Amino acid sequence: MATTLIYNCRALLMDEANTLLPHAFVAVEGETIRSVTDTRPEGTFDQEIDGKGNVLMPGLVNAHTHVPMTLLRGYGGGCDLQTWLTQWIFPAEAKLDDRAVAAGAGLGLAEMIASGTTTIADMYMHTPAIAQTVLEAGISANLSVGGVYFGAPGDFSPETCPDVENQRRLTEEWHGAGNGQILTDASIHAEYTSNVPLWKWMAEYAHDCGLGIHLHISETQSEHEGCKERWGLTPIALFDRYGVWENRAIAAHCVWTTEEDWAVMAEKGISAIHNPVSNLKLGSGVAWVPAMKKAGVNVALGTDGVSSNNNTDMFEEMKFAAILHNGVTHDPLAMLPADVLRMATVDGARALGRKTGRIAPGYMADLILVDFDRPHLTPCHSVMDNLVYSARGSDVVMNMARGKVIYKDGEFLTLDLEKIKAEVRDHAMPLVFGGDVH
Repeated sequence: MATTLIYNCRALLMDEANTLLPHAFVAVEGETIRSVTDTRPEGTFDQEIDGKGNVLMPGLVNAHTHVPMTLLRGYGGGCDLQTWLTQWIFPAEAKLDDRAVAAGAGLGLAEMIASGTTTIADMYMHTPAIAQTVLEAGISANLSVGGVYFGAPGDFSPETCPDVENQRRLTEEWHGAGNGQILTDASIHAEYTSNVPLWKWMAEYAHDCGLGIHLHISETQSEHEGCKERWGLTPIALFDRYGVWENRAIAAHCVWTTEEDWAVMAEKGISAIHNPVSNLKLGSGVAWVPAMKKAGVNVALGTDGVSSNNNTDMFEEMKFAAILHNGVTHDPLAMLPADVLRMATVDGARALGRKTGRIAPGYMADLILVDFDRPHLTPCHSVMDNLVYSARGSDVVMNMARGKVIYKDGEFLTLDLEKIKAEVRDHAMPLVFGGDVH
């Protein structure tokens, strides 16, 4: 089993005390962290990495993504969510094939890896093509199909619903692949894109297979209020009625959720995934994250798809999350750097049911080095403040996922970026858009 020693670094452990170990030695064996000390451990190592005095931290957990939507970066801007989806995004996505999705996924994963992400929760179509690309890239992923069903409830049949078959296929072929690198989540795209028979089927399937579940929840006021008009219940309460929340669950956005919703979420262990940049760009509103956290809800962080962001830089997402809530609550203590860093690491790991997000023995060796010698990170009075308010994804100089270095000093070690870009240019763009799109 391969061993690696990372030394000469400042390690932000993300433990309960938010410990910063100033002269850290982190030993990795196989996929996991073996030891974390301030003196060199005994023995020899297959590989030694000089941290050059930089900051070592847990890899970032992007808990809500649509990775192949890199193909739609900046497409259809200037619309509200429903117009954007129905008139721009859904028609373009209908033209995708496995090869185009794999190309978009490769491009998105490269962007994430270079900016420090090591674990994602992704919801998209043509999911096996994404799974294969993830496996090659080396990061960990909870994958879901985003189940939809627009038919009449009485006509629903598991044998004829495409996303039931997609869910079964994904789970049977990919759940646990790569020694747990890939996990499958059951999924419902949203209340407004599905109905009761699919909800019940997905809830039962998740229960029977021991899967988590991934949904969009109360992203816009119109979605939230429309659900109340149709059912007399909020989306959280409605899905609770149909048993959707009995397993580990991640609810993306939660912008318009209520105090009553938060009580259900805290009781059922539903994690809210905060996507501040996407929600602001689309004019969807602001999720009341400090209040959710006070109510006992686990809150993680996600970028959403780049079509509504327009990047997957989790450092940017952290800064937005911090300053947004301090601003709207008129309270500079509403979201401290430690709070936001936890959302992007340990709280994201909890949401996805993974043992990552901390630098501690027994945890997955998902580790990134951030170059603190950059002008915008100098001087450093507080590592946490610099990470949240000053750092950028481009400051990441090493990404180790599951004990393997997959990116170092600008070089991708598991992905052929030029080949990926050629696939995007020569296949995906002509397929979806027809013309010469650069």
